[in-house]
Amino acid sequence: MQILSIMAMIVLTIAFIVMILTNFLSKKNIEDREKVSPFECGFDPISSSRLPFSSRFFLIAIIFLIFDVEIAFILPMTIILPNSNMFIWMYTSMMFLLILTIGLYHEWNQGSLEWAS
Repeated sequence: MQILSIMAMIVLTIAFIVMILTNFLSKKNIEDREKVSPFECGFDPISSSRLPFSSRFFLIAIIFLIFDVEIAFILPMTIILPNSNMFIWMYTSMMFLLILTIGLYHEWNQGSLEWAS
């Protein structure tokens, strides 16, 4: 047990030293206006180089990721069916799908799934 704690301390020390070294070596020394401004063929930019971000798109993307992860949870349920108790499997599956359906209904009812208002 003592050897394990010594090895953990050595690994943490090496990781800390590497983090400090990369912090010092990666710093930019000179930051002037020309280096930090966007480059457009040698001319000063006409408008802002940052485009406004659509919060609707971000919301739809987050909802997609949530439901995508939930699909990844549903797929293995069919694989474990032969090795599990049928009642417990059915109860767990139905509760999971019920929570998914309630979440989908809530998002739909709030209007989060509509792209254009």
